[in-house]
Amino acid sequence: MFFRTVNILLPILFLSGAVCAQGDSLRTSIPLTACIMPLVFISAGSAVSGSVFEKNIQQDVRNSIGENFGFNIDDYTALAPAAGVYIFDWCGIKAENSFFDRVKYMAVANLASQTVVQGLKYTTDKLRPDREDRLSFPSNHTNIAFTNAMIIWHEYRRTNALAAYSGFVVATGTGALRMVHDKHWTGDVLAGAGIGMLCANLVYRFRPLENWRPFGTGERKLTLLPDVSDDEFGLTLICNF
Repeated sequence: MFFRTVNILLPILFLSGAVCAQGDSLRTSIPLTACIMPLVFISAGSAVSGSVFEKNIQQDVRNSIGENFGFNIDDYTALAPAAGVYIFDWCGIKAENSFFDRVKYMAVANLASQTVVQGLKYTTDKLRPDREDRLSFPSNHTNIAFTNAMIIWHEYRRTNALAAYSGFVVATGTGALRMVHDKHWTGDVLAGAGIGMLCANLVYRFRPLENWRPFGTGERKLTLLPDVSDDEFGLTLICNF
């Protein structure tokens, strides 16, 4: 299990390291630490995946919480950072990019991270703690939450620190709840978080479709929100004309 996971993730890690090493050659001010942290999460998640250490952690969590923990809000907390991308703007907090650019970057980051996550789920074939299916690694809910938490960080880190870091608080809670509900192991949550942050960082470093603005730059006409369930992911695009 571990070696298959590492073989799949190696190209991702190599690309990330190459991008971070380019530094000033790319048109960006994203700090190096923003690239290092996701790699740490991915590496740690891969290293503990399937280990006795991971199983012991899960058992300790279940013993501490009990079998009847009913705080089932992780489907909603996974989406909260995505909503925050728009809510902070409506509250008057200035974002780094225009509304439409945020929609573009959010779409690309989520699609990229979901491509990696869904590919790993069906390749690693890891059994969930509750034995429901073999789509445990990595955690989809955690991935969505951290992808959009990192987008919030990029958009608001220069204008409002509280807003910028709020997404990570919610995303961390989402990952914890997935373990509490016996849906994911520690390695699943760590890897899902790392992949999400990494994809968002790469999008903000390369800024794909930067000059594509079919609706102009003034009026807000698009809203993009992820839609998540245990084994499915989608994107809802709302257009107001």
